[in-house]
Amino acid sequence: MDTIAALSSGAVPSGVAVIRVSGPRAKAAVEALTGRAPPKPGKVSLRVFRKGGEPLDKGLLVWFASPKSFTGEDVAEFQTHGGRAVVDGVLAALSEIEGVRFAEAGEFSKQAFLNGRLDLTEVEGLADLVNAETSLQRRQALAQMSGALAELYESWRGRLIRALGFVEAEIDFSDEDLPDGLTGETVPVISKLIEEVRGHLEGAHLGERLRDGFRVAIYGAPNVGKSSLLNRLAERDVAIVSEQPGTTRDFLEVHLNLGGVPVTVVDTAGLRSAEDEIERIGVARGLVQASEADLRLLVMEAGAGDPVDLYETARPHVVALNKSDLMAGSPPATQKELADLPSFLISAKEGTGIGDLLDFISKRFRERVEAAPAVVPTRIRHREILTRYEFALQRALKVVDKESPDLLAEELRQAMWALGEITGRAGVEDMLDVVFKDFCIGK
Repeated sequence: MDTIAALSSGAVPSGVAVIRVSGPRAKAAVEALTGRAPPKPGKVSLRVFRKGGEPLDKGLLVWFASPKSFTGEDVAEFQTHGGRAVVDGVLAALSEIEGVRFAEAGEFSKQAFLNGRLDLTEVEGLADLVNAETSLQRRQALAQMSGALAELYESWRGRLIRALGFVEAEIDFSDEDLPDGLTGETVPVISKLIEEVRGHLEGAHLGERLRDGFRVAIYGAPNVGKSSLLNRLAERDVAIVSEQPGTTRDFLEVHLNLGGVPVTVVDTAGLRSAEDEIERIGVARGLVQASEADLRLLVMEAGAGDPVDLYETARPHVVALNKSDLMAGSPPATQKELADLPSFLISAKEGTGIGDLLDFISKRFRERVEAAPAVVPTRIRHREILTRYEFALQRALKVVDKESPDLLAEELRQAMWALGEITGRAGVEDMLDVVFKDFCIGK
């Protein structure tokens, strides 16, 4: 078995760098770089790190003995100063040790999974925690990394095992004097599990959005200030702003943190009957973005009518009346068809009214998050497998009525297999590359 090594902290230069070594040759790596045996597990030791007798740095060494380490193997962590020369020197010294090689992306976490230290949902939670940019993303990732999803799925699996035991008893001991209707006792168990997974799946979209970001589509007629609004939200020039209609030909995205809520704001092409083929494609793509968005923000010019019946194309959730800086007096009411929607008078140029608009958007999404169950699926992979799990349970209910214990047992096994795919108890070989693809070197 290989011993792997990599820089596990952030990019250099930095104040401190952590270089991790995991595997059967970790002890040999410590002895080669320090000339001494590792310290006691969990203890910190001040050491001089050397390469062939030449001092590289003076830093801290932490030793974790198998199986009580992140990977489940012997692990050494060299905490050095974060200069490039120091880090390169330590990595070069490690590469010269027989049986030690540089780790691939996500390989430390993969070893933790293979050694039973983490299941797949916990691995995914760790990846999300590393990539979390908002407080809500952090909370969701931390809960998943701590085993919240795994505990739920294992509780379902335990109940399935018990139900399957009743069915197997009726199959294997049909000649024995067993209580009547053992398979019938599985019906309330299966029905309750179906109810629970359906409720769980209702939070799947929210979990995925919280992980990837809610999508807000900015749309409207040309020259109403959509791109100016995007630039104001991004606090930089992301989109080209011009008096010429049709400047935006494709959609642009900006990622925001609104009070802990991850939000992706999409600027779309102005909606009009375009003669230019490229602009027509842009308009079509904009409509797709608007239709798929979690929140549609219709931008209109305050004090001017809107020539396009946008509410028929994609019904908005909120209206922004832009260019208030050009107005004198109060703005006219919005179109009658839009009068029942929340509206905000803003100036993308001056920044007035933007705070109130963002507060509304943030509150809208936070209410959705707060109303959701505490534990939700976070990936498409989860949703697809849980859907198969639910279908297997539904098929199981149907065969109970047919008094077919063999078929019932098979459907319950299929449901258990699906749960095993999520946590990594079954059929994981084909999905390992998918799970670990987002990890960086050293994690």
